[in-house]
Amino acid sequence: MTIEEKVSLLAGKDFWTTHSIERLNIPSMAMADGPHGVRKQAENGDHLGLVEGVKATCFPTSATMANSWNVEICERIGQGLGQEAVASNVNVLLGPGMNIKRNPLCGRNFEYFSEDPYLSGKLAAAYVRGIQSKGVSACPKHFAANNQEYLRMTNDSVVDERTLREIYLTGFEIAVKESNPKTIMSSYNKVNGEYANESEKLLRDTLIDDWGFNGIVVSDWGGSNDHVEGVKNGNHLEMPTTGGDSDYQLLEAIKKGVITESLVDKRVEEYLDVLFSVQIQGEHQVNYEEHHELARKAAEESIVLLKNNDTLPLKSHTKISVIGDFAETPRYQGAGSSLVNSYKLESTIEVISDYELDYIGYVQGYDRIGRADSNKINDAVNLAEKSDVILLYIGLDDVNEVEGYDREHMKIPENQVQLIEALAKLPQPIVIVLSCGAPIDMRWNDRCDAIVHGYLPGQAGAKAILNVMVGKVNPSGKLSESYPYEYKDLSNYNYYPGLEKTSEYREGLYVGYRYFDTNAVDVRYPFGYGLSYTSFEYSDIKIDSNSVRFTILNTGDMQGSEISQLYVGKKSKAIYRPLKELKGFKKVYLEPGESKEVVIEFDDKSFRYFDINTMKFQVEDGDYEIMIGASSRDIRLSGTLYVKGVEVIRDTNISKRYFSGDVQQITNEEFEGLLGHKLPDADWDRTKPLGLNDSLTQMTYAKSRLARLAIKILLTLRKRSFKKGKPNLNILFLTNMPFRAIAKMSGGTVSMEMVGNIVTIVNGHFFKGTSRLIKSWIWLGRRG
Repeated sequence: MTIEEKVSLLAGKDFWTTHSIERLNIPSMAMADGPHGVRKQAENGDHLGLVEGVKATCFPTSATMANSWNVEICERIGQGLGQEAVASNVNVLLGPGMNIKRNPLCGRNFEYFSEDPYLSGKLAAAYVRGIQSKGVSACPKHFAANNQEYLRMTNDSVVDERTLREIYLTGFEIAVKESNPKTIMSSYNKVNGEYANESEKLLRDTLIDDWGFNGIVVSDWGGSNDHVEGVKNGNHLEMPTTGGDSDYQLLEAIKKGVITESLVDKRVEEYLDVLFSVQIQGEHQVNYEEHHELARKAAEESIVLLKNNDTLPLKSHTKISVIGDFAETPRYQGAGSSLVNSYKLESTIEVISDYELDYIGYVQGYDRIGRADSNKINDAVNLAEKSDVILLYIGLDDVNEVEGYDREHMKIPENQVQLIEALAKLPQPIVIVLSCGAPIDMRWNDRCDAIVHGYLPGQAGAKAILNVMVGKVNPSGKLSESYPYEYKDLSNYNYYPGLEKTSEYREGLYVGYRYFDTNAVDVRYPFGYGLSYTSFEYSDIKIDSNSVRFTILNTGDMQGSEISQLYVGKKSKAIYRPLKELKGFKKVYLEPGESKEVVIEFDDKSFRYFDINTMKFQVEDGDYEIMIGASSRDIRLSGTLYVKGVEVIRDTNISKRYFSGDVQQITNEEFEGLLGHKLPDADWDRTKPLGLNDSLTQMTYAKSRLARLAIKILLTLRKRSFKKGKPNLNILFLTNMPFRAIAKMSGGTVSMEMVGNIVTIVNGHFFKGTSRLIKSWIWLGRRG
């Protein structure tokens, strides 16, 4: 193999495939987005889904499936995804997404599982096992600490080592060790000053040395900063194609001795091992109707009953009115690169006639994009008055849950709240059906009688929700994230999002329930919470060094499933700890009057903490509280277990506030004590010229009037698309990306040298930059 052929294998051939070498019988590899459905694009398709993909099953999103707490059903979904990937000749399915839901406002939360790393890791591992059982590769993403969409391609996640390891890497660790993914996708952002895609610490020290990863790393699309540094430190594949520009950079680096040919050989060998293991032989068919039923079953397992004042299940022939745009045009997935062109799609209005309900009619109730409309409210009230029960479908729209943009607040559109208030004046009970992929402000909670949360339930969600409401299915989902009363109650309320150069994780370990429970902060609905139409009794706890055993009895008169949760806590004067942390869970099915003994085994994650002195996980010596709960706030059984470990000496640099959990107002000095070093500058230096790694958004203060006009136009177009309720995904991508990504995403039309000349123009040197740009274009044309 020539050196030119070798380097060609380490970058894409086009937007979705890698290079082949026919004379050596080396095939190409095709990739497609796929966290909850295969999104294979046409040959000229784009990354963000503006070109419609092939038809595929849209399963419930990861945020939805996390509420199932069901490893088996997640693995079955993985198998379905893998089977559809094979049928579409896709070798690598880009998913599951598994970043921690650090803050409810992250626009991409619907693609992620949970605020808890243990739950995220276990469910992600199940997806990976399922996908790879069909002979293709899964690709967990985005590695790592990618927890905001705003400026995600230039932002630096500043996070202390212990928090990084325990919260933001543990889920990936579980997925790697328990499912052996063949591919992992690196994230766009920096982590403590290093781009994730070229971080030796993340890609070699952690992935390879600590976890034993034996697959390949692919960059996120346009997420490669320096291809040479990426290959040097553990990246195998830069996507998409840069038209040979990246090949040229690698060849020059080898010639200059920056990187050795033997290291390139190593990366190529590692890549080929995966490539040949995921080749698809023959043609494969998919029974999409079976997959539709699997999607429905998965949604049923994940629906969370948040509230029920004896309104549900609905009795036969109940006279119901259906109100809300989402009942006719459902929100069943999020917007962005994961957007699936669904094989079929059910709506409530289409399927409600299949049920023994006296359905008297439907009205829209509100304008989907938030415009006030008193006529729609009046129509809703007039219809509702004629019914016995009101089914009200509300939630977030595509603008509020979209890749590339973070929400500005936790509220649902005000016109929906106005509709709730108007209907609440009627005597009829209201059943609210929620559609959204992350926590929302529910200050209207007391205006209704029941709340059924379907999250984003996929293409078969309408029937799944109705099956729960009529009692055909007993709801068994529980929240995989906490629902605060208000946004200001969050631990990182003052730190999210990072607005310019950095995103500071000052809250440390106190994410989600770890903060709320430690500080006894009231929440609307706690982590792990969910109601059932039956009731469960816990008893007979037994704890030994290997496991905890207890008995669950179904004390009601309906069959159902209960999710029991194992939490572990330790009072320590030496290291700071949350009050409790999830360390295991089991979902068990019980007939009325049936009891089962449940066994949850301890593992290597149960008692550990990350010791920054030894740079490895340790177990602190002492007594641990073992708690079994129906949620993090509903502990049913508890006991104490002594665990032998190491003696720990307190780090006096750690502020007392981290020990108490009072982390909303952490000072620079306190955060530096946790970090172990000085804070990097958080603000853009507006006195310096812009560079290749600066964001296009920074053109707002560029010297060039043309550049300022260009970003103003982009931001105006973004605002207009939001007003229409249809976010322009490519504009969202552009406003977040750095200048270098112009070259990385242009398919070779624009070289990195040309981008440098564009930056020269942006910095006010119009004639010099334009002259160089023209010369570069002429050179590129001759070369091509």
